[in-house]
Amino acid sequence: MFPRRTSLALLATALLAGCARQPVRTPALPDGTHATVAILETTDIHSNILGYDYYKQKADPTLGFDRTATLIGAARKEFPNHFLFDSGDTIQGSVLADWQAQVQKMPCDRELAIYRAMDAVGYDGGTIGNHEFNYGLGWLSQVTGTPMDVDGGARGRCDGPHFPLVLANVDSARDGAPIFRPWTIVSKPIAVQLPDGRTENVPLRVAIVGFTPPPILEWDRQNLAGKVTVDGVVEAAKKYLPQIQAQHPDLVVAIVHGGLDTAPYTPAMENAGWHLAGVPGIDVMLLGHSHTEFPGPRFAHMKDVDDVRGFVRGVPAVMGGFFGKDLGVVELALDRRDGRWIVDKGRTHSEVRPICSKPGDAASCVASDPAIAPLVAKVQQAAVAYVNTPIGRSELRLSSYFADEGDMTALAVVNAAQRDYVRTELPRLHPELANVPVLSAAAAFRTGFGGPDDYTDVAPGPLTLRSAADLYFYPNTLAAVRTDGAGVKAWLEESARRFQHIDPAKNAPQALINTHFPGFNFDQMQGGIHYVIDVSKPAGQRIVSLTYEGKPVRPDQPFIMVTNNYRASGGGRFPGLDGSNIVLAAPDGTREIVARWIERHRAIGARDLPARSWRFAKLQTAGPVVFTSASGKAGIAKSDGLDHVRELKDHGDGTATYAIDLSR
Repeated sequence: MFPRRTSLALLATALLAGCARQPVRTPALPDGTHATVAILETTDIHSNILGYDYYKQKADPTLGFDRTATLIGAARKEFPNHFLFDSGDTIQGSVLADWQAQVQKMPCDRELAIYRAMDAVGYDGGTIGNHEFNYGLGWLSQVTGTPMDVDGGARGRCDGPHFPLVLANVDSARDGAPIFRPWTIVSKPIAVQLPDGRTENVPLRVAIVGFTPPPILEWDRQNLAGKVTVDGVVEAAKKYLPQIQAQHPDLVVAIVHGGLDTAPYTPAMENAGWHLAGVPGIDVMLLGHSHTEFPGPRFAHMKDVDDVRGFVRGVPAVMGGFFGKDLGVVELALDRRDGRWIVDKGRTHSEVRPICSKPGDAASCVASDPAIAPLVAKVQQAAVAYVNTPIGRSELRLSSYFADEGDMTALAVVNAAQRDYVRTELPRLHPELANVPVLSAAAAFRTGFGGPDDYTDVAPGPLTLRSAADLYFYPNTLAAVRTDGAGVKAWLEESARRFQHIDPAKNAPQALINTHFPGFNFDQMQGGIHYVIDVSKPAGQRIVSLTYEGKPVRPDQPFIMVTNNYRASGGGRFPGLDGSNIVLAAPDGTREIVARWIERHRAIGARDLPARSWRFAKLQTAGPVVFTSASGKAGIAKSDGLDHVRELKDHGDGTATYAIDLSR
């Protein structure tokens, strides 16, 4: 019997997950039977269905699900026994996704483009990433074909993907029941080799259980607050694994939209895969969210992690990159012992297979699967036409090639638009704050992480909605928080972790950028503020000058800071930002606010934008201070006032090493 207090919710969960069925066991096989099974994974596709750059209006063969589909086809030929799963962040992240979700919303009886493409390939299951919640629960409920008993959720069943989606750690606030199936079992026939050498086909029953990052309640507070509750990944696993094991699956695969972090565990941990691997009962772990590859050298020194063969605390695991750039493959060697399948870890390994054998080299990329493009041709055409809608002109080049080094041309547009919006709207909501100075913080989202084309670059001339989408890459909404001078300084100190500590006496080249600190967390502030960053000082002590309108900022001096909903609600874990000091949560997307600001100004020149607000402290170094950006862009740095930047070496792959003279 279920305990009385939770009987209905648990019974609903059991029925939803299939727990009411009698256990189904694999047919008896003699010990010594062997099989090889591949678990294939995609993750963080972000609706990049086609290899296409919507901002530069050209094909980009270095990314796209259409090319991942080619790798999937090849892997299936190599491994006749296979399962294909997706680890989330699937429906958001491209212009095409925004078009379908925000501009020309689809009717209930039409399938989302990315799911049409995935269904054409044939998936066995998937989970829900944090960005799935960006468009709200109503949209998520509709496009996944999942009725949800939550505010705004769809009650009827719409056309969703033709494979199961599982999510174990998000429940409805109304009744405590999971909004998706927490787990399910998928079964497929596999060929096994009997001890006498004969081959036989038998079903392999694989249980899948899914997890999303618990901080979604902070990151998408506007969409989720009061509507859902979120459990920690480990707690959710311990809750549902007994139900799963009662059904005697042959394998349990945890599909985790999260990476690896060995810090002490908390239920709010964003990347809890390492801790989840320590929960007994998980045979394979599929990772995501971190936009990197596992196995891989980034994890070389992590405790109890084999970064070559792909094991986390003894559990085979894989993380297959992002944007359709890679396919994750776990090659499982299974042995039959004592009437059950056992993973032979000595003959098991994981690998990440890239669509391009040489990073950034289009000539080395596999061909796209010809079946994908026709499926999305109409919506692709509509999305391209949409982003070419004219909205104004610019007299300036707006780029992020040197945003880390002080070129604020692209950020200045965002900061100006954000600040104008709040200075107009805030007095209506909070008249008592009308005279508090308003500052704006923005980060360059595209700083080369995804390769030499992953930069904002809006040329002088006509501006379109494509330009606004390039200037503001994510579909965040705008938020404003109340803070003070001490809070501003702490915010800037956290942002300054983007830089490595530079030793002036060192003769060898020193890298300026801390690549473990993402560019989207390097907030740069404007609006009458000026500050100096000293990279020779330790992190946390680098803001050596901070003034507002020419006067030193006092610790108790009040400010309103404009940012986005992600940062204001605690995204990036900046000090003092947890959602409690939000004074304005705009219903408008920041991208739309930027577009409307451009439309009002029509022709944007230097007079319309705030001046550059920060610089590095002057520092004479014995050796060069270097960084990487797209090659051949030194002229842009110079024209934007960074005449202390020079190109040192073109790498031949679209990137180059640059040096910055900090003494100037």
